[in-house]
Amino acid sequence: MAGGTLTIDLAALAANYAALHAKSSDAVETAAVVKANGYGLDAGTVARTLAQAGATWFFVAIAEEGVAVRAALGLDATICVFSGHMDGDTALLADHNLIPMLNDPAQLDRHMATLPDHRFGIQLDTGMNRLGFEADQWDATRDRVMAANPILVMSHLACADEPDHPLNREQLANFHAMTDGFDVRRSLAATGGTLLGPDYHFDMTRPGIGLYGGAPFVDAKPVAYLSVPIIQTRIVHPGEGVGYGKFWIADKRSVIATISAGYADGLIRAQSGRGFLFDDQTACPIIGRVSMDMIGVDVTHLPDIPAALDMLCTAQGVDAVADAAGTIGYEILTSLGARYNRIYQP
Repeated sequence: MAGGTLTIDLAALAANYAALHAKSSDAVETAAVVKANGYGLDAGTVARTLAQAGATWFFVAIAEEGVAVRAALGLDATICVFSGHMDGDTALLADHNLIPMLNDPAQLDRHMATLPDHRFGIQLDTGMNRLGFEADQWDATRDRVMAANPILVMSHLACADEPDHPLNREQLANFHAMTDGFDVRRSLAATGGTLLGPDYHFDMTRPGIGLYGGAPFVDAKPVAYLSVPIIQTRIVHPGEGVGYGKFWIADKRSVIATISAGYADGLIRAQSGRGFLFDDQTACPIIGRVSMDMIGVDVTHLPDIPAALDMLCTAQGVDAVADAAGTIGYEILTSLGARYNRIYQP
């Protein structure tokens, strides 16, 4: 088999949910963010696992993702859509009982005109300047909104992965100012906010990346493991190059393995000449350019050539891979391609 094997540890996923849930009091709901196809690991499988672990609220980015999660979970789950009520979403929201998190007065008007009896939530902008009602918009519409009984009012922290960043406290104060005194369920914290402590928890936390083993939840169990087979090895002599553009040139006799994955499989091109794959606990450097389907790896120092090398493993988690590529774990996970043989361990 030429394709790599991506193993998803569902028990670790459930354990991460339980650990994050334990960070807040029993009065706080712990939702689960399953957008981007469950952070690249299959939204249906991920959502079912998290539902079994206790989650009843789920968040997706767009309505189409909500349809897939609804199909996996059935009728009981509450599924919220971060992008709100976009033009063209009305039938999807209605037919699949999805909850739009309305982001501005135009979405509010659209929702009230087309689905006046359909549940909705509200997203507020407390300082991230990405989505949500701005303070003046909220002042002008909140009485109308509250009269229609939203099921949730939320905002999102911009710098929660930096605990000492002053914007965290600023956004917390803004959220209080915009929502205190109203009888409505509130949510401010994703993974980073959950870790900031109870001041940020309100009625619901909604972790995402921490469920899947990523920073800033440093105690998370790894969820994804990736092993990639070696197609061929060759001896490269001093002065010879490997891969496109002769990007890497041998300075000594080297044994180079070509593995069967590349940027089409989510092993992004920024890893060219950076980072490692592993044979058990032994690091093997990536050399040459990452191409669409193949990567060169220096295995000169291995006593024996294995059948495969590991990109995600006990020796190297998703954030270490991301650091080597100059990116974040989110990008690595959500880029993992469709060609892998996926194994879901219960």
